[in-house]
Amino acid sequence: MTDDRRIAVVTGASAGIGEATARRLAADGFHVIVGARRRERVDRLAEEIGGTPVTLDVTSQESVAALAEAVGPSCHVLVNNAGGALGLAPVEQADMGDWQWMLDANVLGVARVTKALLPALRGSGDGHIVVVGSIAGHEVYDGGAGYTAAKHGATAVVETLRLELLGEPIRVTEVAPGMVRTDFSLVRFRGDEERAAKVYNGLTPLVADDIADCIGWVVTRPSHVNVDLLVVKPRDQATGTRAHRRS
Repeated sequence: MTDDRRIAVVTGASAGIGEATARRLAADGFHVIVGARRRERVDRLAEEIGGTPVTLDVTSQESVAALAEAVGPSCHVLVNNAGGALGLAPVEQADMGDWQWMLDANVLGVARVTKALLPALRGSGDGHIVVVGSIAGHEVYDGGAGYTAAKHGATAVVETLRLELLGEPIRVTEVAPGMVRTDFSLVRFRGDEERAAKVYNGLTPLVADDIADCIGWVVTRPSHVNVDLLVVKPRDQATGTRAHRRS
C-alpha cells in the first residue's frame, strides 16, 4: 500500500452494514480495503470512497489468503462483518446444509480472516479487531438454533481472542445488533420479500448506518480504551423475541 492513511479492512462490504461501515471508516480517514464475493459492488464502493476492492469469500482459505496478501504488512482495523442466516426451521426440520454454511461463514470465517490478518494487525502497532455479532449470540429463539449457535460461536471466538491477545497492542470488540433493516431477512428467507418485510412490521428498526456509527465510534476511541461488547437495538425491541409493534 502506498497510501499513508491507517488501513481498515471490512468483510462483507458489498451491501448493508459492511458497506455503511466502509463509508464511515473512509470518512474517518482510513484507507478501507473492502472485500466481498460480489466484486462489481465493491469495485464501485472502493471507487466512491477511495479504497481498495478485493474479491473475498470468507469460507475459502485461498480467498482469505489473497486478502492478506492484498493488505500487506500493516492493518489497523479489521471489521469481520461477513456472515448471515439461512432459514428459520426448528431443529427437527433443520437443513444441515444451511447450518454448515452459517457455521462456516459466521464462525470459521471470523477465525480464518482474523488468523490471516493477525500479523498485519500486530505489525501496525495499534490494531483493532471488530466482530459484527448479534443479540443472537447472547440469547436463543424458536427456529433459530443454527444461527444462534453460529453467533454464540462467534462471541466465544471474540472472548477467547481477548484473552489470547492480552498484553499485545490489539483491541478486540464485538458489536451485537438487534433488528437492522438490511438484506439480512431477505437472505434468510431466500428472496421472499413479503416474509422478509414482515420482520419489521409495526416497528422502527435500526438501519445499517446506525451500526456503522457504532463501529466508527468504537475504533476511534483512544488506543488504551477497549469496548468489549456493544449491544445496540431499536427502541421498539427488548429481546430477540419481544418487540413493541404498533397496529
